[in-house]
Amino acid sequence: MDRREEHRPWGFYEVLSDRPDHKVKRVTVYPHQRLSLQKHRHRAEHWFVVAGRAVATLDGADRILGPGGSVDIEAGFTHRIMNAGSDDLVFVEVQTGNSFEEDDIERLEDDYGRIK
Repeated sequence: MDRREEHRPWGFYEVLSDRPDHKVKRVTVYPHQRLSLQKHRHRAEHWFVVAGRAVATLDGADRILGPGGSVDIEAGFTHRIMNAGSDDLVFVEVQTGNSFEEDDIERLEDDYGRIK
């Protein structure tokens, strides 16, 4: 597999594994940036923080995560993650389900004008 970084306004990610039954990404979020509030119909996610300080929002409830902290996100749950620190936030995202394409993202709120 050809590894490549995908850059976004909030940071970037690298796909570490992309198989029919799962996808794994290493995600870096710049200080004080956050991903869109979103949900997925066809996949669940598990986030494991490697470095930095995160605020993970899951169905309206905030949870603070540091290195070693993790959260499970079921398909259909609204979620987002924010870098609450002054250093890069790095986490590993494991996706399971039957679709790992970007078109499975339903954005509900977005700081970067990406809601269609």
